[in-house]
Amino acid sequence: MTDKVIGVLGGMGPEATIAFYSRLVAHTPAGRDQDHLRVIIDSNPGIPDRTAAILGQGESPVPTLAKGIDGLRGAGADFIAIPCVSAHAFIDQLRQGARLPILSILDVVAEAVREHPRRIQRVGLLGTTGTVRAGMFQRRLAEAGLEVLVPDAADQARVQASIYAVKAGAPEAVRRQLTIELRSIAMRLVSSGAEAIVLGCTEIPLVFGQADVPVPVFDSLLWLALAAVRAAGREPIGLESPDPGRNP
Repeated sequence: MTDKVIGVLGGMGPEATIAFYSRLVAHTPAGRDQDHLRVIIDSNPGIPDRTAAILGQGESPVPTLAKGIDGLRGAGADFIAIPCVSAHAFIDQLRQGARLPILSILDVVAEAVREHPRRIQRVGLLGTTGTVRAGMFQRRLAEAGLEVLVPDAADQARVQASIYAVKAGAPEAVRRQLTIELRSIAMRLVSSGAEAIVLGCTEIPLVFGQADVPVPVFDSLLWLALAAVRAAGREPIGLESPDPGRNP
């Protein structure tokens, strides 16, 4: 059976798109260049800010996103992956006009948490203020039987500032401080009862991960990459890690 072609609608931001592709390559079974999957990436940093749109402070990104999907289809993509959580606030609108299937980062992360062997019941969510306010991740996690904790207003402002700092290309020294800040916020959620942390923004995995907290961490970029490999017709590799945020 011929592998399906992955279309990546990226650029939100560019570094998260790179990280997604890196995870995609790392988990694709391949022994040589020719064994890898075909991936078509449209990295368009000109897509209007999703959080601003959700909060009613900016233009809708839907027309630009829809145009990108059409372009990927024309280039030969069989389905679409969008490595940006906030963009999923508009996924229903995009699916109405799209002539290709669109993977949902919300679905794949929710299923990963639900199927985790620890039988997690309560998670802490770190995401953009737009994602938190829109509530789409909370609703999808609730559908999977999970209770969701979010940071208080002050901590949420710090999470949002950290995300924009990564998008702005913060240097390594600043990133180390962002990691410390996010670790403190995550641990406050853990202290409030969170049994796992969901990285509900694709910039957060660039500065925060499993090594930073003692509970399972669910990297949205990783789980979207695994879903894309499967949707393309392969079984992902490299899941033997003892990382408690991964399912073997």
